[in-house]
Amino acid sequence: MRSTRMTAVVAGVVMMAGLTACNGGSGGSGGGSDAAGEKQSPLQAALASLRTASQQTGGEKSAKVEGTVKNGPSNQAMKGALDWSQGMRMNVDITQSGAQSPLAGKPIKALYTPQAMFMNMGAAGMPMGGKSWVKYDYDALAKKMGPAGALLKDQMQNNNPTRAMELLIASGKVKEVGKEDVRGVQATHFTGTLSVAELTRMQSKNISEADINALQQQLEQSGTKNETIDLWINADNLLVKKRELTDSKTAVFDSTVFYSDYGTEVTVEEPPAGDTVDFDKISQ
Repeated sequence: MRSTRMTAVVAGVVMMAGLTACNGGSGGSGGGSDAAGEKQSPLQAALASLRTASQQTGGEKSAKVEGTVKNGPSNQAMKGALDWSQGMRMNVDITQSGAQSPLAGKPIKALYTPQAMFMNMGAAGMPMGGKSWVKYDYDALAKKMGPAGALLKDQMQNNNPTRAMELLIASGKVKEVGKEDVRGVQATHFTGTLSVAELTRMQSKNISEADINALQQQLEQSGTKNETIDLWINADNLLVKKRELTDSKTAVFDSTVFYSDYGTEVTVEEPPAGDTVDFDKISQ
């Protein structure tokens, strides 16, 4: 029972890492600049804007983050800061809600490094094996979860705010919606919808062809067909809001993240080894 509950907890917290980490690269069908003096099509203009935003956002290396994830009956809210200068490092407080969450209403401190994720279960009143912190090693999760674990490992090691932009650029499926207010800031709204086949084809090279095919089958069997990505870019060409929406036979996945204070200092220190237990040791 304990391992089942902990698996549910980590699934929710992993999703809060934010989200699309697909590496679409910098190219894309339908992209490219027109010759000098020629007017760009709406698609070319949108792609050009996202390329500029991807470069500007990626160059900032860190930001404050705040967001929510709705996954069926489970909900998570997070607030903290993310650094992607050398792999993903994040320090956030997460609060879960929903009837199926064993930690509903209890804030959890979560730390992310390029190698592992740590959750302070002790502070939430759920110590494991007499230890406060639970460690989720990405290599161990990849082995335990199969193809989905391979994708998870890649996401956790390479995630940053530009990934969703790169995905839309590579797909060539994006359009500008218009100007909108995002928490008092004027921003340009872009949107694009990709199929499961496209999403799985555009994953990082770190994922094997066999894992990509298996993951695509899993998603299709769950009834997942498409994912819609919405991005809001401010006047400084920085991402200020991202939403990802995926519908399946079993549940709706709806994630929204706000980015602010680019360049902020982010501190992530691994918990003491003596107060940490590995997830695979308590989930057997």
